[in-house]
Amino acid sequence: MFEQLEMAPPDPILGLTEAFKNDPRPHKINLGVGVYKDAAGRTPVLESVKAAEKRLLQEESTKSYLPISGAPEFGAKVRELLFGADHEIVKNNRAATAHTPGGTGALRVAGDFIKRMFPAKALWMSTPTWENHANVFRAAGVETKACPYYDAQRKCLDFDAMLNGLESAPEGDAVLLHACCHNPSGVDPNPAQWEAIAALVQRRALMPVVDFAYQGFGDGLEEDARGLRTLCATGAEMLICSSFSKNFGLYNERCGALTVVGATRDAADRAFSHIKACIRANYSNPPSHGGAIVSTVLGDPDLRAQWEGEVAAMRDRINGMRRLFVATLQARGVRTDFSFITRQKGMFSFSGLNRDQVAALRDEYAIYIVGSGRINVAGMTEENMDTLCAAIAAVLGKTA
Repeated sequence: MFEQLEMAPPDPILGLTEAFKNDPRPHKINLGVGVYKDAAGRTPVLESVKAAEKRLLQEESTKSYLPISGAPEFGAKVRELLFGADHEIVKNNRAATAHTPGGTGALRVAGDFIKRMFPAKALWMSTPTWENHANVFRAAGVETKACPYYDAQRKCLDFDAMLNGLESAPEGDAVLLHACCHNPSGVDPNPAQWEAIAALVQRRALMPVVDFAYQGFGDGLEEDARGLRTLCATGAEMLICSSFSKNFGLYNERCGALTVVGATRDAADRAFSHIKACIRANYSNPPSHGGAIVSTVLGDPDLRAQWEGEVAAMRDRINGMRRLFVATLQARGVRTDFSFITRQKGMFSFSGLNRDQVAALRDEYAIYIVGSGRINVAGMTEENMDTLCAAIAAVLGKTA
């Protein structure tokens, strides 16, 4: 039977990484996959994580299964990180958290929950959004719809179009919102715009599904939660999908969380019972190690302070690469204005490069960028910056 099957197309991001690995050219540069790189081009293990793992190795006494929703202390620490320890949601127990296999696992469980409990409801997503969002929710059987978001001409948020698009969403539909560091554009709503989004969500009775994959990579751990907390201030019920791949560097540990917020504690408990039913039918219970690391770091004042410093250092390096990228392009005589790159946040930016230019960078210069023109700024280093910018200058000169 299998010989009759057509080959599935490669993933547009992970497939790009495979092509990069197979490229024999010595000066190749990968700006595709969303993985943080340090100044030496490596994806490091954080020192706070190493310290936590050492403690866990010494203290671990069992490899028994975790509960369906993971360790209770993990959920408690995740909620404190999302809302703040003194937030009324935390004090009133209006939220419950499940430890999931990565942020993608959280999104899939959210999709399963929506399909199971609200089968007629659609999910509205920004144009553009992370390439895999549509795959995940469609695989769960959820209907997806597009909403305007990014103005490619002005390189900014098309906020009026976004609001108009959400106004057309039927009452009770879900809306996928990026809490910070929008992937792939790097463009986020400002505080006043978050207030307007929250008011619309409340007025239209929409259910936010908040993808929070990059807390700490925008303006700071607390600052990046501002949009989420603005939504929460309206009393909205929502699903929050967290990832600890980036801010803890736990990529291959697959550590994420799905937090459900209810209007009351009883409402949260009812919803969470169905979340657990979805998990039981999928992966049954989560892997332990990544969640134990997060709980250990967030639960120890010294380790937490060390971790916060490491997150700040990663954020500062990314922002430094943004500035250096723009300055190096200018020094190379590129007339196109790339200054918008310095106003964007997080690991990603829409470069404005078209598919032909992206293909030329790959074929002629061994520089790998997603076909949409999204670049992973964290893949830039001082060492590869001049090579990168020289190639972009050459490609732009040919296609001008």
